[in-house]
Amino acid sequence: MEVRSEGSLQVRCDKIPAPVIPRTRLQVWFIRVCSSILLWTCLVQLVAVGELWHPRLLTGISSHLSRITPYPLHVEKAILSPPPRPLPARSYQSNGFLRVSCNGGLNQMRAAICDMVTVARFLNLTLVVPELDKTSFWSDPSNFEDIFDVRHFIESLRDEVRIVKRLPKRFSRKYGYKQLAMPPVSWSNEKYYSEQILPLFSKYKVIQFNKTDARLANNGLPLDLQKLRCRVNFQALKFTPQIEALGHKLVHILQEKGPFVALHLRYEMDMLAFSGCTHGCTEEEAEELKQMRYAYPWWREKEIVSEERRLQGLCPLTPEEVALVMQALGFDKGIQIYIASGEIYGSEQRLAALRAAFPKIVKKEMLLGPEELQQFQNHSSQMAALDFMVSISSNIFIPTYDGNMAKLVEGHRRYLGFRKSILLDRKALVELLDLHQNGTLSWSEFEVSVRRAHDKRMGQPTRRRVIPDKRKEEDYFYANPQECLCERANCDDLLGPSNLSTVR
Repeated sequence: MEVRSEGSLQVRCDKIPAPVIPRTRLQVWFIRVCSSILLWTCLVQLVAVGELWHPRLLTGISSHLSRITPYPLHVEKAILSPPPRPLPARSYQSNGFLRVSCNGGLNQMRAAICDMVTVARFLNLTLVVPELDKTSFWSDPSNFEDIFDVRHFIESLRDEVRIVKRLPKRFSRKYGYKQLAMPPVSWSNEKYYSEQILPLFSKYKVIQFNKTDARLANNGLPLDLQKLRCRVNFQALKFTPQIEALGHKLVHILQEKGPFVALHLRYEMDMLAFSGCTHGCTEEEAEELKQMRYAYPWWREKEIVSEERRLQGLCPLTPEEVALVMQALGFDKGIQIYIASGEIYGSEQRLAALRAAFPKIVKKEMLLGPEELQQFQNHSSQMAALDFMVSISSNIFIPTYDGNMAKLVEGHRRYLGFRKSILLDRKALVELLDLHQNGTLSWSEFEVSVRRAHDKRMGQPTRRRVIPDKRKEEDYFYANPQECLCERANCDDLLGPSNLSTVR
């Protein structure tokens, strides 16, 4: 055995008896091997340099190498991809500082953050990193940086709006500075903010919005503002590395076992109490939910007739109803179902009918160890972030109630390529379920009717429904951010001009 050096490369070759292989043939073989190694090394270095200076310049070569190389080249492991260059900061004269106190659960606050960034950009304000709700039903003590990657949030938007982690000391109440705290008017357009809000900054310099849910209109805003809302939602609001890692692990565990459905089963205590829906509950449970509704002053509607709301389609479906609907839609008994929710009211006992119909029901607590979830205990928003990640990654998403999570996941799945989301028509389903259960509709008739009712409710491309003067009733921007799903030139091809729904 001998070691020969060729530049910086060392090549081992065994001495082979001359009678077996002639010396000239050995030299030719040696030259070919060395040339091949040198050629491959040059190509890899060329790709690395090209990616460093012009990421798209050598894309074709890089992809070709990946196709013909049956194993990873060890040389590539030593090449570290450079960190992304920071975006150039937008230069503007700030008109003041905007503080925002978000209210509600994770997804309501997420939408509010997108809106408030957009307002700050439009009014040329400096935004202070939003404060999250700690006083709602869930009593989650999480701060912004406990859920979202705050550094990424600031850096990824620096070319649009200036964001600071905290208010400068000279503007704090400690130094006697008076701030204005106020809630903006719901569903407002840019004219309201420029004419009613901007003049206030000349007097106060710091304004705190103490209510942020649904404070920006769904429709009628300039295209650049609508696209900024999407940019914040889909790119700037990244979860923390800890949440991302655990969320990806959940998705990987599920995907290893095959396709799966994310079922947002909103049959939870807070939702039932808030909505006044007690269908299928015992008298004791109905009374417990009523007392909870009275205990929270911000749940203003107190006296609610449960059956009336149910017939109007305003109640979440029960687990028993969900089992029948999924069977009618043709789901196989062996499909994996991930419950993307908190604690189901009535606990495991209430899931019995659903589990009998679909035995492969799992929750995050079943897929992860207690030590992995320990850091998220008593932090409902962080738990909801895990469910959010699984829901946008699932093969099919089914929400049983159109709350904030259902709407934001629906919109995110549209953005990711119109992934299938079955948007249940609860009003139609309640009628069909009652007819089937009282014997009026046979199973085959029920099955056909359920499928027909949902032919066009699978998350297909469509335009938002606009209802002038009834903005609360029209389609939510974040459920269908159509401005961000296509370029203006091909929107009609994708969404269809006839799909524009305006209700007068």
